[in-house]
Amino acid sequence: MTANSMTGAQMVVQALVDQGVDTVFGYPGGAVLPIYDELFQQSKIKHILVRHEQGA
Repeated sequence: MTANSMTGAQMVVQALVDQGVDTVFGYPGGAVLPIYDELFQQSKIKHILVRHEQGA
């Protein structure tokens, strides 16, 4: 996929990969669901689910 056809969520995940991020902590919902969709379509970043925002 070229940079011109990337979604915002794809750009966020690619930026995390480019910076060497291998683990993210989060609580999925609403506005960030597209980012989670992208996270779960790749294998370079591990997601750790937390129970509430303060735990993240």
